[in-house]
Amino acid sequence: MNTIQVKKIQTLSGHNDSLYTLEKVSDSHFISAGGDGMIALWDLREPENGVMIAKVPSSVYALAFLKSKGLLVVGQNFSGVHLIDVEKREEIASVAITTSSIFDIQCSDKSIWVACGDGMVIHLDWDLNVLTKKSWSDKSARTIAVNPNGKEIAVGYSDNTIRILNPNDLSILREIEAHKISVFTLQYHPQLPLLVSGSRDARIKFWDIHNNYQLVEEIPAHMYAINHIHFRADGQYFVSCSMDKSIKVWDAHSFKLLKVIDKARHAGHGTSVNKLLWMPHNNWVVSCSDDRTISIWDVNFTDQ
Repeated sequence: MNTIQVKKIQTLSGHNDSLYTLEKVSDSHFISAGGDGMIALWDLREPENGVMIAKVPSSVYALAFLKSKGLLVVGQNFSGVHLIDVEKREEIASVAITTSSIFDIQCSDKSIWVACGDGMVIHLDWDLNVLTKKSWSDKSARTIAVNPNGKEIAVGYSDNTIRILNPNDLSILREIEAHKISVFTLQYHPQLPLLVSGSRDARIKFWDIHNNYQLVEEIPAHMYAINHIHFRADGQYFVSCSMDKSIKVWDAHSFKLLKVIDKARHAGHGTSVNKLLWMPHNNWVVSCSDDRTISIWDVNFTDQ
């Protein structure tokens, strides 16, 4: 039987507004961004020494990093996307593509996909040429997950629906009436043929990719909206975070709750937890919140 010990390693400050997003850059480096428009780079080996690598004029909900290019895509709300060379800490290109919020960005070696508050999903290349734009709903496109097979992307919308799209022309391959209200986060399972969704209805659901995305399991996971889900690299566990201020650790095969990380038990965040990373460095979990801080957590599994 596994027991879990959780220890807060550090609280990081430096941002002066709510933090909305985190993005892994390497095993030990990650980037944070939020309401202040600052893009900050952190090193878990020296976490107190965060540095600002860029700043945009308005809030940032979405980041995506492509290691092979060393480029970070920054979604500036009510404007467009910026490309940042992380090593040089300089902007190399930008394009105005929307006047709405940018809720998520995902990328591959050839493509960038952007989910917008007006329901538009935009497909760009790395020269920031718009290849395709599609709006399948007048409600927000909130989250994107890229199937590892490269043949489809999943997009979660505020009309409660998950749409499986062709990654090139953004045509609909399948529609899933998924949740009672907005779908806020999607992740493809690293080990199992499942798409995992989290919603404003506080539930996590598991969808069978090989069986036309039929529902496999449903968990009443949190008290309030689930903002993000992230898997440990080996696919054995995942974490979820919520507007209920908590982080929860789950077994990724049995879907059982293993640990709750919150303010009362672990000096957790005092407001909504918005994004998570389960980093390879020491298997630490990183979280960010409306409270303007980043927390680093040692989540240690001990066999008994």
